[in-house]
Amino acid sequence: MDMLPVETPHATETLRVGGDEITVLAGTAETDGDLFAIELRMPPGGGPPVMHRHAPSEVYRVLVGQLTFYDTGADGRTRRRVAGTGETVTLAGDTPHTIRNESAQEAVAFGVHAPGGPMEGFCRAAAALAPDGPPVMDEVLAIAERHGIELLGPVPATDGP
Repeated sequence: MDMLPVETPHATETLRVGGDEITVLAGTAETDGDLFAIELRMPPGGGPPVMHRHAPSEVYRVLVGQLTFYDTGADGRTRRRVAGTGETVTLAGDTPHTIRNESAQEAVAFGVHAPGGPMEGFCRAAAALAPDGPPVMDEVLAIAERHGIELLGPVPATDGP
């Protein structure tokens, strides 16, 4: 069953960042830098280990399983949202956030970053660092900084379940 909600007129490319698998559906080369559209496959326990922020906005639609989104609002409070199959979550640019798979099953989501350059550049560089497992954190910090991504530290206590 083809779960991708877009047509890809070209061969797709899959990147491994840590334990997550990112299939590039449309990159900045195809969208004049505007978008980075991906299929994200995240194993149980997967996802970025720290809160982070960057200028691009993001939208995710969960296709299979569930993902947990953490974001910190203007009031400084961090909330936890669990999105299941068929649900969509948007994250405004510069919002401190992270995404985790806290379930026991693999999760699959369609995601779009706009503009796409910073996240595409980061994903490609991080995947090249350690194609078979998690990269060294100091190297990730340097790559993140080069691509305008600020790593903020662990997920703080949340408001909500």
